[in-house]
Amino acid sequence: MCGIVGYIGEQNCVPVLINGLKSLEYRGYDSAGVAVLSGDTIGIRKTKGKVDNLSNLLLNEPISGKAGIGHTRWATHGAPSDMNAHPHFSNDDKIAVVHNGIIENYQELKAELEKKGYVFQSETDTETIAHLIDDYYKQGHDILESVRKTLERIEGSYALGVLCTDYPDQLIAARKESPLIVGLGKGENFIASDIPAILNYTKKAYILDDKELALVKADSVSLYDIDGNEIKKEVYTYKWDVEAAQKSGYDHFMLKEIYEQPKVVRDNLAQRFSEDGKSIELDGIKLGRAELENINLIYIVACGTAYYAGLVGKYLLERMVGIPVNADVASEFRYKEPLIDEHTLVIVISQSGETADTHSALKLAKSKGSRVLGIVNAVGSSIARDADDVLYTLAGFEIAVASTKAFSAQVVAMYLITLHIAMELGRIDNDTFEEIKQAMDLLPKQINDILTKAVPKIRRFVNKYIGSKNVFYIGRGLDYVVCMEGSLKLKEIAYLHSEPYAAGELKHGPIALIEEATLVVGIVTQEALFDKTKSNIKEVKARGAKVLAIAMQGNRSIEEVADDVIYIPRTHWMLTSLLANIPQQLFAYYMALELGEDIDKPRNLAKSVTVE
Repeated sequence: MCGIVGYIGEQNCVPVLINGLKSLEYRGYDSAGVAVLSGDTIGIRKTKGKVDNLSNLLLNEPISGKAGIGHTRWATHGAPSDMNAHPHFSNDDKIAVVHNGIIENYQELKAELEKKGYVFQSETDTETIAHLIDDYYKQGHDILESVRKTLERIEGSYALGVLCTDYPDQLIAARKESPLIVGLGKGENFIASDIPAILNYTKKAYILDDKELALVKADSVSLYDIDGNEIKKEVYTYKWDVEAAQKSGYDHFMLKEIYEQPKVVRDNLAQRFSEDGKSIELDGIKLGRAELENINLIYIVACGTAYYAGLVGKYLLERMVGIPVNADVASEFRYKEPLIDEHTLVIVISQSGETADTHSALKLAKSKGSRVLGIVNAVGSSIARDADDVLYTLAGFEIAVASTKAFSAQVVAMYLITLHIAMELGRIDNDTFEEIKQAMDLLPKQINDILTKAVPKIRRFVNKYIGSKNVFYIGRGLDYVVCMEGSLKLKEIAYLHSEPYAAGELKHGPIALIEEATLVVGIVTQEALFDKTKSNIKEVKARGAKVLAIAMQGNRSIEEVADDVIYIPRTHWMLTSLLANIPQQLFAYYMALELGEDIDKPRNLAKSVTVE
């Protein structure tokens, strides 16, 4: 969750660190800090709050040097405060550490170190790492060996950056279950949690795997395994550009990413159909008839927004393919002892490819002999490397914490996987495939039409109901899944209490919450369920609710019961989830905007959840 950046080279590292931390602030913004090597001392500046607070502190208390590490924090151990902010350092200030992850046995290690005389200044687990490295260093080991021995002792996850005053020409990096890359420049090198932090300086990097270390100097990088053996890795070249990590004139990254969705959907569709358009090509994934006939169960595992994309997939796969599909949030999947084996296909979905619970679910599935298909956006991520097959979602950078274009790309991935399996197993004929493909080809233009036409109406609706304290979403079938995602967005960025309900369940309890002027969003795009959901909307209207409906063009009778209606273009029933979600994204965005919230950096949240 936290963001790490490090630099060693010939220029003053402070501007590099600050620019990198600003690019990584989506990973955590409870506090921020830097440690800079200058001569034989380490200067540390850190403060509670966002990176701008750190920038202001550095204006008043400047430091400079040619090697440094920086950190932006999402708190796990210890409340956000100046003292708990990273970097943390040894008692003699010789060693400084930044850390992303959780050290599960830190209490035991802390007690051991306190008996040796170490004094702890913070409430964090990370400070244990600094003192443990120092303990080994004082036993006569060099700094790299001290870090390596420390990693043998700690349990849990980590991405680390380490400085030592006695080794001013190097910094140490290491990772386990938390992302870390080593950026490669000319006469300068970098470490970072993610490529946006260093994209202004290089696109070339080593992607560290679990239990690997890097000794980084200005003119060289040496890589080691946990046993201290030197290893070789291929250099990865990122294809994303600096423009992708900037707002490009939009007020917020979230709004920019909402408007990028036509392109994202177009890119995903353009690369996944054969030249003749009669079959789907999934990035070389070998899931032909022979492999699929061996599958009698599919699991879809993910967290948050990605889980809702998975629920779309569950609904479609069961209905169109006829294979039983279970969908689980990853944090529960691991502990339920799932009944999976070599006849199970496990699909894991993660935008970052580093989601800790999802990655752990992947490893569990593989240990049971299941085949794992990863749907990820980040090339070279942990899930991408460890899955048996990978389908990349081609969404590019997504900086806003609230996912929009990545969700749409994941839903498209589920469309493609469903169609591929259905065709391979003969569950649909060529005419049906062609009908759906033609409808999919229209999706980019249809999304653009919604973005063009829906905004004025949504803004008027937001202004009418800006005082709402509770919002309920209702729908049936695929529409209910869309409700879950819409409700989550409103919680994430507008901080409104919001709940999704299956419309048919209203009378079994939730309708008791409806009172005068309660705001209800009704999703009614599934035409086979239109009349039933319309009836449920009548029920909430009879109890005083105000209703915003999202319906398919042509179903004008919804205006009889809804206060406002947003229409999506007509499409095949299986594709409505993608289109119906676009107005929900806009509704959440403009509600948060009118409420004056920090849309791209919602409180208590981080973009990539790399701790359990």
